[in-house]
Amino acid sequence: MEIPKTEGIKYAGSKLKILPYIFELVNELQGIETVLDGFSGSTRVSQAFAQLGYSTSSNDIAVWSEVFATCYLISNKPNAYYQQLIDHLNELPGVEGWFTENYGGAVTEIKKPFQLKNTMKLDAIRDEIELLNLDWEDKCVLLTSLIYALDKVDSTLGHYAAYLSAWSPRSYNDLKLKLPLRFELKGKNSVFRDDIFNTVSTNRFDLAYFDPPYGSNNEKMPPSRVRYASYYHLWTTIIQHDKPAVFGKANRREDSRDERSASVFEEFRRNEDGDFLAMKALRRLIEETKAHYLLLSYSSGGRATKQQLLDMISDSGKLLDIKSINYQKNVMSSMRSTLEWINTDEKHHEYLFLMEKI
Repeated sequence: MEIPKTEGIKYAGSKLKILPYIFELVNELQGIETVLDGFSGSTRVSQAFAQLGYSTSSNDIAVWSEVFATCYLISNKPNAYYQQLIDHLNELPGVEGWFTENYGGAVTEIKKPFQLKNTMKLDAIRDEIELLNLDWEDKCVLLTSLIYALDKVDSTLGHYAAYLSAWSPRSYNDLKLKLPLRFELKGKNSVFRDDIFNTVSTNRFDLAYFDPPYGSNNEKMPPSRVRYASYYHLWTTIIQHDKPAVFGKANRREDSRDERSASVFEEFRRNEDGDFLAMKALRRLIEETKAHYLLLSYSSGGRATKQQLLDMISDSGKLLDIKSINYQKNVMSSMRSTLEWINTDEKHHEYLFLMEKI
């Protein structure tokens, strides 16, 4: 089947490459109408499900993910309405404001995410969006457009925990907003910004897709390297427009500090019994989810072994299929019968576990 076109920022957890494999598995199922994208991130999976006519629920704790999901799954005014607003925002002259002070750099400076001309446009546009006093779903379309535009002129590796030592070629381009690739809404969609355990405890779905932000299995890796609140703190600030206190060389939000913003699924520590806290949370999630089918993405760089995942699944349902995706070869194959990961000595493998709940 043809996979719908989706949009997203440069994102460490992007599912763009595995969308065809997700739908190869889903197409084998019967009676799927309602779908939960439980850790929606940049919302590419939510976008694809919604375009294919499924009633799609998008959930994430990040406010920027909620904004993207609202743009695609909820906003319902004609494109012409939003295009007129975008044209107005693009015509605004730049001004020096809070974003320029903290994230803008002159051409002769380094270690800043944007050049001054683009943060000045950001300051002007973000202030104007607030003054327009729009409905939330309409505001989300403009904020999505703004974040996408910034993502195309940044001087980073795709996150905002550190910046490049020399200006990237794209950083010299001028910031310009474009209309997001919205689509006809076919199903009854919903957007949650909530702890995933709250979402699954109060809702039921035909299919739940989970891609938690697993912590690395590298014991030497500091937790700040895998926590999405630190990676994408700037998107939070742009959406909330709260001009927060910042710290460090990257000017991160105070509330993105590691001890304040960690997800249990990013947890790197063990409990008193020696079990990883992240794996206990995953087991609980599988058990508590009210869905006929559950599709789980897992990276071989995560903390669980194959046997641990199989045990979790068998305790709550029936395993239907396991697929391995080799990013380098861009192919999917059945997993070997060994208890270890296929790519013990390789990188960039993703696994899809499809189960039917008891």
